[in-house]
Amino acid sequence: MPWIQLQIPADPDNADQLEDLLMEVGAEAVSMEDAADQPLYEPDRGTTPLWFETRVTGLFDSERNIEELCAEITDRWHQQTQQSLPDIGVTLVEDKDWARAWMEDFKPLRFGERLWIVPSWHEAPDPDAANLLLDPGLAFGTGTHQTTALCLEWLDGHPVAGKQVIDYGCGSGILGLAALLLGADHVIGVDTDPQALEASRENARRNEVPEDRLDLYLPEHEPDTVADVVLANILAQPLIGLAPHLAARVRFGGDIVLSGILSHQARDVMAAYEPWFIMDEPEERQEWVRLTGRRRDR
Repeated sequence: MPWIQLQIPADPDNADQLEDLLMEVGAEAVSMEDAADQPLYEPDRGTTPLWFETRVTGLFDSERNIEELCAEITDRWHQQTQQSLPDIGVTLVEDKDWARAWMEDFKPLRFGERLWIVPSWHEAPDPDAANLLLDPGLAFGTGTHQTTALCLEWLDGHPVAGKQVIDYGCGSGILGLAALLLGADHVIGVDTDPQALEASRENARRNEVPEDRLDLYLPEHEPDTVADVVLANILAQPLIGLAPHLAARVRFGGDIVLSGILSHQARDVMAAYEPWFIMDEPEERQEWVRLTGRRRDR
């Protein structure tokens, strides 16, 4: 049996209310997705992040009268908010196993020569490679965004075997765990969100990483460790503010890897780190950049 799919633009302030309304008028399922290719990073504590431009989609039985259904949704929305609803997109979709179809959208991803991110329902394409088992999630990162991909490719292309690594803003733990699978001796993960730390712990268990090779901390409990490599995939303004702190965590001659930076922000971030680092030229991909540098001896 085919289905009717209604798609309605929303913003973070009204998306939840719109979701409730679609369920009230008989939606079999409601989902939210990014309507503007905006990455989500680690959320503030106790919050559920949504995109600035969110698309709310309701799935309805195809036997419903589309015109009457759209009119009812529009009228109810106006009664609840005294606002007009944006145009409702209507699509007729085939019947399918939606859970399986969603899973098929996520396939193993290769980064460089040795590193793969592999969803749990897939076989590893190269059993001898560094295969990180990681399933898609809402906010914590799975390698699909350019900011994460740029960092993963750096890890694959640089010797990290036997090194101490700090992953600042660790989220799912993807960067730190990738470093461990590529031979790093020990990783410290730091994040402001306890849920992110728990996600990192769970992903470490799933990848059979020994507990003594990964330590996780909230910033206020972070030890004064000096590492060979510091990774920070956050956002430009926090990275600028964190420059003295992160610089103090890199040993002389060590590497810093920064991402979550738009191309027009790169020079400002570089300037913040140049007192401590010899910075490389930005590596850019689709308006996002990765910055790298080596810690000056003095």
